[in-house]
Amino acid sequence: MSTPLGDAASIACLSLHDPTRFSIQHSQTLHHLALVQHWNIPNGSKVLDLGCGQGDCTTVLASAVGEQGSVVAVDPAELDYGAPYTLGQAQNHISQGPLGSRITFVQQSPQDYLSSLPASSESKAFDAVVLAHCLWYFSSPSLILDTFRALKQHSKRLLVAEWSLSATHPSAQPHVLAALTQAALECHKSKSESNVRTVLSPKRLTELALAAGWQLKSETRVQPGEGLLDGQWEVSACLSDSFGREVVEVVSDERERGVILALRDACEASLQAIEGGRKGVGAMDVWVASFV
Repeated sequence: MSTPLGDAASIACLSLHDPTRFSIQHSQTLHHLALVQHWNIPNGSKVLDLGCGQGDCTTVLASAVGEQGSVVAVDPAELDYGAPYTLGQAQNHISQGPLGSRITFVQQSPQDYLSSLPASSESKAFDAVVLAHCLWYFSSPSLILDTFRALKQHSKRLLVAEWSLSATHPSAQPHVLAALTQAALECHKSKSESNVRTVLSPKRLTELALAAGWQLKSETRVQPGEGLLDGQWEVSACLSDSFGREVVEVVSDERERGVILALRDACEASLQAIEGGRKGVGAMDVWVASFV
């Protein structure tokens, strides 16, 4: 049995947030609660949270594992990265809260952290590893495959949540197009700092997990609530003037540049069918999977 999760408002309050914009943090917490409920993480579990960022999912996981459980939250970003609050500020705030004793934050790449763990074919260090909305930050599919393989040595379960590139509600279609547009640009860079670096569909991610030796136990698609603003954020980034200038600066081949700009135009055109334009954009469906 999973331990009963706390209510979203109480958990959201544990994260560093602007009190005047609490609804944003609340929506993020609601979303991560929905993911964790699908994964059915038992009380007392030892969980590895890879790509934890500022800890939006970490607090939910810490609530799920209960007082006897623990969460190791790993992220490679510099502690001064992020706005309006940095990664270090956000993680330190959570550490000092009521769930802080259950959480260990580690500033390290997933590969370096995993290589530091003792290898054992019999005893796994973690009951589950969670990768929630972080796989698109990886620099390549091959790096994801290597990470999946390394995780096989240290975790009993692989729990994944990532944008599905599908939209049940038409208002989320611009989010899909914005993600594909950004990915088309980012693959021309040797180093990317975008939210969207390597876009892989659920089908491709499943193939990588299977190639790494995992078996798919369950999968579903979750339609995010109206308060999740990721779709609006990515569409705004895609349609910004700075994005257009970057395409011209980074992409030298005129045909490749034309493809990216065509995708951008398609994203902009899709807003015409949405009431409220950009402010009416929703977030695309999320793929939630469990591997053993």
